[in-house]
Amino acid sequence: MADAAVRTKKPAVHKNTPAGGAPTAPHTAAEASDPRIDIAAVTDLLLGTWGETRREAREMIKDPAFWRIEGQPMPEHRERVLTQLHLLVEHGGSRRAMPEKFGGLNDNGANLAGFQELVLADPSLQIKSGVQWGLFGSAVFQLGTEKHHDKWMPGITDLSIPGAFAMTETGHGSDVASIGTTATYDPETEEFVIHTPFRGAYKDYLGNAALHGKAATVFAQLITGGVNYGVHCFFVPIRDDEGAMLPGIISEDDGVKGGLNGIDNGRLAFDQVRVPRFNLLDRYGQVAADGSYTSDIPTPGRRFFTMLGALVQGRVSLDGAATTGTALALHIALTYANQRRQFDSGAGTEEVVLLDYGKHQRRLLPLLAQNYAQFFSHDELLKKFDAVFSGRTDTPEEREDLETLAAALKPLSTWNALSTIQEAREACGGSGFLAENRMVGLHQDLDVYVTFEGDNNVLLQLVGKRLLSDYAKQFKGKDAAALARFAVGHTAGKVFHGAGLRQLGQTVTDFGSTARSIELGLRTDQQHELLAGRVQQMVADVAAALRPAAKLSPAEAAALFNSHQSELIEAARAHGELLQWEAFTDGVNRVSDEGTKQVLTWLRDLFGLHLIEKHLAWYIINGRLSTQRAASVSRYIDRLAARLRPHAQDLVDAYGFAPEHVRAPIASGAERTRQDEAREYYRALAASGTAPVSEKSLKKK
Repeated sequence: MADAAVRTKKPAVHKNTPAGGAPTAPHTAAEASDPRIDIAAVTDLLLGTWGETRREAREMIKDPAFWRIEGQPMPEHRERVLTQLHLLVEHGGSRRAMPEKFGGLNDNGANLAGFQELVLADPSLQIKSGVQWGLFGSAVFQLGTEKHHDKWMPGITDLSIPGAFAMTETGHGSDVASIGTTATYDPETEEFVIHTPFRGAYKDYLGNAALHGKAATVFAQLITGGVNYGVHCFFVPIRDDEGAMLPGIISEDDGVKGGLNGIDNGRLAFDQVRVPRFNLLDRYGQVAADGSYTSDIPTPGRRFFTMLGALVQGRVSLDGAATTGTALALHIALTYANQRRQFDSGAGTEEVVLLDYGKHQRRLLPLLAQNYAQFFSHDELLKKFDAVFSGRTDTPEEREDLETLAAALKPLSTWNALSTIQEAREACGGSGFLAENRMVGLHQDLDVYVTFEGDNNVLLQLVGKRLLSDYAKQFKGKDAAALARFAVGHTAGKVFHGAGLRQLGQTVTDFGSTARSIELGLRTDQQHELLAGRVQQMVADVAAALRPAAKLSPAEAAALFNSHQSELIEAARAHGELLQWEAFTDGVNRVSDEGTKQVLTWLRDLFGLHLIEKHLAWYIINGRLSTQRAASVSRYIDRLAARLRPHAQDLVDAYGFAPEHVRAPIASGAERTRQDEAREYYRALAASGTAPVSEKSLKKK
């Protein structure tokens, strides 16, 4: 804690803002005489709509049979996770999303809610189960028809048909439309010939491919009658019941990875492998016996995106699992920080609890606020997913909204997971680097989430394009006069937000003290206006820059777009942050208990101001905040962090984790026991009169 302020014996002058009095700073809300949160009620809020399912999953994984064994060799880890998958089947975990016809519960939201809790047991288990039922099984169910369901879904559900999801290729990851694998129809035998024409077309990074999979849902270019009808999905057997590769199937093991080594990732290639016409999963495109192709979706682009949209649940579940994994890291780090003592005040006082240091509050509490926001936004995403996949709101427009929302939130939560876990690890010092305290393993396992189910930047580009499309709709059918008025407003810097915020930003001194002005001037409405205004102006700026593209050649238009790609992705990221803030605010507004609402409002404010601080340069450059007010943002964050310090333990306890979920010795109470033992030793030594005197005391004489 080299950057910590020097502490004195001087008591705190305010219950919320200790002034140089860390040793006497209140550690709990009760000590601070603050409003308390209702921990159980906040747990209910965080667990969300399918809280009961989450609790059931958490109860199941209290069994040590589900826990990751740190340092276990890869071969043993893989077999352990396969065994755990069978345990999930025994507990009914594979049935939640399956239709009643196959003994399922047909509850899509509950399925993902329970699935993402497995990250607390072992992220390899969470991802391998996601491969089996969320990707492989979902491809058969979502892209196939009843005949396919009847033949394969029972075996997929009970794990007698373990499978791989063979979409990604070595040469093409996020660009699925350009994959090289082909499926050429042979009308004489009524078979598709699945073929890998070159090395870059090997299917790669596939869970269950190296060892355990008996079949794969293979995405390939469907060719019939000499016409390529684009990417379609096929059910392809790859191993027999004894585990031997079937003729024409080539398998390679990806070997040791940076994390998730309980999953047998591997490569698959196909050498003229024939499968019956029946094996085309033909919900969106059919091939008749004579080779003629039909589809209810007339354009290949729309057909392609409809098929991929049916598989959006991978992104939804990663958003939730990353949020829960991040919460675990914060629980460990903040619990430890509330017990670990380091450095005295220099005046012979007791050593200071880490969380009493301003820097420690500053590094962890905004991340706690960010994680709370992710819980609220994820529940909104999960509700939309369930509404679409249950059929209640299954329209093209709702599916597009779901895909855009998932593509906006998954990048933020997975990026935040890595940065937060790393910060939490560092905040625990050397203890955080020990495998037993879980930080290192979490970081390794969640690392690949940022490129799972679509590279994060590619996903945000999808969001950015949707934002541009929605922006353009505002002007459809507008006359020249309306467009001219818009242009005037734009050049005046008043698009969307008008002049009010600019005036507010320039009258900081009207409120008196800086701290008072920022508190009054950046409450809920102003936070929202700053966050929303940033998105709107960024989209407007990109749209204006791209407007000449309509008159350019395709190559020139592509070059113009490329030159503004980074700005578009940043606008999409800002949009995702706004969505998280809005979901957090909606969650706070549902709270009736006054104390809980007050504390969660402070936490929401911390999140909002944390976002604003992160982008202060933009706000100053674009005239949204004066330099004086911008400087005040950081100071008020410090005040909020100090105000929330007494509530930190309550807020992480509200995650609802049991000791079996945490499994980190430094968060078990052992650190407090060590600290109490050391303090008692020095007290007894001082009372004995036999304590050695310090060299400094001799020099004072």
